[in-house]
Amino acid sequence: MSNYVIEVKNVSVKYLVGDLRNIGLKEFFMKKLTGNYQVQSFMAVNGVSFVMKQGDMLGIIGKNGAGKSTLLKVITQIMKPSTGTVKVNGKVAALLELGSGFDGDLNLKENAYLRGAMLGYTREFMDKKYPEILEFSGLKEFEQRPFKQLSSGMKSRIAFSIASMVEPEILILDEVLSVGDGAFREKSEEKMKEIIRNGKATILVSHSIAQVRRMCNKVLWLDHGKQIAFDETGLICDKYEEFLKTGVIPEIK
Repeated sequence: MSNYVIEVKNVSVKYLVGDLRNIGLKEFFMKKLTGNYQVQSFMAVNGVSFVMKQGDMLGIIGKNGAGKSTLLKVITQIMKPSTGTVKVNGKVAALLELGSGFDGDLNLKENAYLRGAMLGYTREFMDKKYPEILEFSGLKEFEQRPFKQLSSGMKSRIAFSIASMVEPEILILDEVLSVGDGAFREKSEEKMKEIIRNGKATILVSHSIAQVRRMCNKVLWLDHGKQIAFDETGLICDKYEEFLKTGVIPEIK
């Protein structure tokens, strides 16, 4: 058995950008004929490599547009990399966007079962786990409420509860703990620590460096798609906070 949970090697994601969406078909062909139509490439992720082992909690940091969410989509196989490879050993539960994968017209309970089915779990398994999911989310009184009527904080709570209670081998969280009350955030952090103690791996994308310091043993720093550093939490968080103050990426040895 491999000694890694996730192995990312020289992964890049290239987008093609141009003005096709803003012009009509006739104008597009005229631009093509006259050579005025320009298509440019944009590297959303550029040459990223890292390895996660069992028990690792990886924090991915960087300003908006750094490529964090794009990288997560590659790891969860929502998106294929333009170059490079990603190997994942284990069942992944990913919370990439609040409310994604839910049906607004279904109630909370129906959506819990829907999300469980999307994650590949049987109805029997969900029958067993659902009471625990509902209890952890603290949303019992909203069980029959249509999902579209829930607040963003409530959606975050039930989504996290489903992902963590179905015992994923790899849990991926993209800013989903930045909403809701402090008590639930604290409970969620404790749940993630429990997952880590059970030998699983977790990836957390967060703008809260304090949260990354508390929870993660490794940090990946991205900037404009490029990997600035991948190392121990204290060192990289110190350097990143220095960067936020000065605007200059410091030397990292």
